[in-house]
Amino acid sequence: MIDAVVGQVSESTQHAVGYPALFLLVALGALVPVIPTGAIVSSAAVVAFHQTSPGALLVVFVLAAGAAFVGDVALYWLGRRGVHSKNGSRWLEALRARAAPDRLEQARAKVEEHRVSVLVLSRLVPAGRIPVMLACLLARMPLRRFVRGNLPACLAWALTYQLIGVLGGSLFASPWQGVLAAVVLTVLVGAVPSVWRRWRT
Repeated sequence: MIDAVVGQVSESTQHAVGYPALFLLVALGALVPVIPTGAIVSSAAVVAFHQTSPGALLVVFVLAAGAAFVGDVALYWLGRRGVHSKNGSRWLEALRARAAPDRLEQARAKVEEHRVSVLVLSRLVPAGRIPVMLACLLARMPLRRFVRGNLPACLAWALTYQLIGVLGGSLFASPWQGVLAAVVLTVLVGAVPSVWRRWRT
C-alpha cells in the first residue's frame, strides 16, 4: 500500500517536472541544434513506458512533436527575417555555419525537386534538418508551405525516437537501464550516416 502511494507521488512529480522540461528542451534544441533532442525524447519514452499511467507515452509523443514543430517554425521565421533583411541575420548566419557546403547543395537540389516532401526526410536523417531548412530559406519558401511540410516531419521524428525509447524500455526491467540503452541506440542511429559517408569517400 505504502509502495503504491509512493509510486503515485513519484509519477505525479515526474509529470509536473518532466513534461514541461521535455517540451522546453526539445523546443530549445530545435532552435539551438546542439542539444541531443532525439536522446531526450527516447529517454522520456523509456520513463513513460515504465509508468502505470496508460496515456504517458501519448503525452510524450504529443509534447515532443509539438515542441519540435514550435522550435522549427520559430527558427524558420527568424531565418526568413534574415533573408528579407538588407543586413542579414545572426540566426541565418548561424544556420549557414552549421551546414556543410556539399550538404547544402544536395539539400537545395532536393528542395527544388521534391519541395515539401523533403522536409519529412530531413527531420529523420541525422544532421539533415539544418541544410534543408537553409535551402528552403534561400529558395524563399513561404512560411505557410514550410509549416505544412514540417508538421508531418515533426510527427514522424517524434514517433521514430519514441519507438527507440520503447524498444530500450522493453529490453530492461529498470528504467535507468532502458534510458542508457535508448541513448546508445540514438547515438548509433545518429552516427550511421556519417560513418557511411566516410566509408564511401
